[in-house]
Amino acid sequence: MDELQQIWKRHQYVARASAAFIYGILVSVAMNFFWVPGKIYSSGITGLAQLSTTLMKRYLPFQLSTAALLFILNVPLFFLAWKQIGHRFTFFTFLAVVFSSIMIKSISTVTLTKDPIICAIFGAAINGFGTGLALKNGISTGGLDIIGLTLRKLTGKSIGTINIIFNAFIIFAAGAVYGWPYAFYSALGIFVNARVMDIVYTRQQKMQVMIVTNKPKSVVDCIQTHMRRGITIVHGAEGAYRHDQKTILFTVISRYEQLELKNAMEESDPYAFVSISDNVKIMGHFYEPEP
Repeated sequence: MDELQQIWKRHQYVARASAAFIYGILVSVAMNFFWVPGKIYSSGITGLAQLSTTLMKRYLPFQLSTAALLFILNVPLFFLAWKQIGHRFTFFTFLAVVFSSIMIKSISTVTLTKDPIICAIFGAAINGFGTGLALKNGISTGGLDIIGLTLRKLTGKSIGTINIIFNAFIIFAAGAVYGWPYAFYSALGIFVNARVMDIVYTRQQKMQVMIVTNKPKSVVDCIQTHMRRGITIVHGAEGAYRHDQKTILFTVISRYEQLELKNAMEESDPYAFVSISDNVKIMGHFYEPEP
């Protein structure tokens, strides 16, 4: 058993390192093929690094590349993550940022088009896919992710407001530097990035599950073997067609766990009726694995 656990851990480490490397490639493609030619700013710390590079070119006698600034701006956040979130999480986040900085610096800028709308949409879609892939594999891409996870751990509150304020600053900066139409193009890119990231990274999307079954004990045991979820049991339900006794089970899962739920139901009661509702708002405790 210990040997299997070691093999599984090594597999997880390789998967996370690979996801960090792939993210580095994707963000560099988004940056050098679309954002730079289209004069589009990204969201978060990446956008701040782009803005800082632009201002340094205009107003300072020296300058640093976006790749270098991306790493420098993340350094204090690495220390925060190491102290507040976890060493393993910090290590793989560090890898993701290092790979990003190296790839952005190494891959030359290619002007496929200067159309700002195309650059905003395609750059954001590529970056959103990379970010979602990284999050799906249990790593962060640095920046606001670290601040958000830290605040959620300390206060239990979301970082949504800070994200909105920070990205609004980036959007207005794009307008001030390149002209106000580019503020709207950058806003479009930030929106597309978030949507694509949500499509890829589904762990934060909650779903309510209702199960009508004749085998409640088997179903409960199997679900809790496959995933760590609480279940509410309602006895005494009655089927309207045959008037046979049923039990109703309620639980909430993440979209990421749908396959595990399906496997659990096939093992325990393949004939059970299962209804799943999207977009559930949770009040109270909902277990989420540590990064």
